[in-house]
Order: sequence, then structure tokens, then C-alpha cells
Amino acid sequence: MNRTLVECIPNFSEGRRINVIDAITDSIAKVPQATILDRHIDPYHNRTVITFVGPPASVAQAAFQAVSAASTLIDIKQHDGVHPRIGATDVVPFVPLSGVSMETCIQMAADLGNKVGDELNIPVYLYGEAAINITRSKLANLRSGGYEGLRKSISVDPERYPDYGPKHLGSSGATAVGARTPLIAFNINLSTNDVLIAQNIAKAIRQSSGGLDGVQSIGIIVDELAQVANNITNYSMTPIVVVVDAIEKEATKYGVEIYDSEIVGLIPQEAMKDTERWYLPANLDLSNCILEHCIDALL
Repeated sequence: MNRTLVECIPNFSEGRRINVIDAITDSIAKVPQATILDRHIDPYHNRTVITFVGPPASVAQAAFQAVSAASTLIDIKQHDGVHPRIGATDVVPFVPLSGVSMETCIQMAADLGNKVGDELNIPVYLYGEAAINITRSKLANLRSGGYEGLRKSISVDPERYPDYGPKHLGSSGATAVGARTPLIAFNINLSTNDVLIAQNIAKAIRQSSGGLDGVQSIGIIVDELAQVANNITNYSMTPIVVVVDAIEKEATKYGVEIYDSEIVGLIPQEAMKDTERWYLPANLDLSNCILEHCIDALL
């Protein structure tokens, strides 16, 4: 991959109104050298994840245009969905891919945060490698309590003051902007609608509760199935199949099985190990899920 590339994977709190999703997508596509690789639309989470790449300047411009578009099209106060969120544009991560350092992505995050806070009047929190406050390095800490909880505390609790922008929430809510290494979003649906089972399994396997290294996990209901939704932040240390095996082991304690799984966004080629054990849909073309394949096909 002999190119200067940054990956950006913004998450938007809209997964049902296609016209809104298309408008946000178009705002990215219009920026020269910003190339969209993937768009994952989830009506149950009411959330869309868009993956795009390009040189730093183009990616930074496209990210701002997307946040700006979402701020005019999504009213977070009207949003309903099972996934934790704090704003219309919930999170904007920058990931160094080729010819770009993590330091560059950290600076991109800071610059975007400043611009969004100043020009769009949206509170911004820096997270991941870009975090100014170490307690905000983990996205889960920022999203604790969701939009509703943040609305109550942002103006009165110094621990919840944003890094940029106002100390109050408007219709766009707040946005987390950060820099990180590649992350895999991998969800597993169970053969039950009992969300407590999914929540118990998530607690058992996530790192914060003493489970698997580099695994963040929550239990939710999606399309009448209990889902264990996972972010794998270190797939070299904890491959996807290890997460699958751990969930399967925990599920048997409750007399349930894994129904199926899904990949959200794209994943690196080197993470594609033991895929036959991932419980993916039989009709899924895995080549469409591999980051490097999509880059080679579109650039």
C-alpha cells in the first residue's frame, strides 16, 4: 500500500432515513481524493457507519463536511436506538494506514475538534490516542449515560466539560473525535430474545470486567434477538475466533446458541483467520469486508 492514506470511520445516529444517509454520504464523496469504501446502515441500531480513506487533508475536510451535514439533518433529541450515542455524529476516528503517523492523526483529531466546536457550535470530546484527559481515552467512558446523561451533566460537572465547543447540548448533541489503531466491530446474535443473557455474556467477556484483552462488549436487543455487540481493539492479541469461542462457551451456560454474526465496516486482511467459525451468513462475500481489498479495488 504505497500511498499516503488515512482511514476515517464516522458513526452517525441515523439508520432509517435513507435520504438523510445519502446526503451525509454525498457530503463526503464531493471532497476530492476522499474515497468511500463502505457504508453500513443498521435500522435496528438506528446507526450508520461510513468508511472512507484519502490523504490527510482530504480526509479532514470530508470529516468536517459530514459532521456539518449531520448537524443539519439529525435531531438527536428525536433519535431512538439501542446503541449508546451522544450526538448526531457520534464518533469520528482517524486511523493511520499508509505513509501517515499516529501523531498526524492525533493532530487531525485536535484540528477537527476545534473546528467543529468553533464553527458548528457542537461540544467535542477527544478520545483514544488523541485524548487530552486520560479518563477520556476510552470511548465507553465518554458515552456513559448516553445523550440523555450528558445533557444533564455537561454544564454542571467539570468532568464532563467538553474539550472544544459549548458546555451545553443543542439538537446535534456532542461528538467524540479521536485517533486510534484499526478496530473490528463484530456482533453476535443469540438464539434468544432475553437481553439479560446477552448483557451477562458481554460482562463476562469484556476486558473491563476481567474478560478478554482488548474487547469491549455490550448486550442489546436487535430485531427481536439478543445481541452481544463487540469492539475488538487488539485483534492480534485477541482474534475474532477467540471472542466467538468465549461467547459460545458463555451462551451454553444459559442453554442458548449463537444464531449468526455480522461485521460492521471493514476489517484488516491479517484479522481474517478461522473465518469458517465466525457464524457469518452463508451468502456473505468476505472479500467485500476486507479493508485492503476495498482500497485496491477503488483507488
